[in-house]
Amino acid sequence: MNVNLTGAEWFKSSHSQGTSECVEVAWLAGDSVGVRDSKNRAGAALIFDADEWADFTRSVREDRLVR
Repeated sequence: MNVNLTGAEWFKSSHSQGTSECVEVAWLAGDSVGVRDSKNRAGAALIFDADEWADFTRSVREDRLVR
């Protein structure tokens, strides 16, 4: 999926401690969500549709991610 990220407003989680090991998130058109590495802002971004983002954030809240 190619998404134009020009003008996207990226932000870090309020839980970020100000370290360099963060991801940034942007709400995009069409209910999509972009996620990128804050250390490599010019690099690739992951794009989730609304359902995928909901599943991902639910998995994080429920601590169901594989470590």
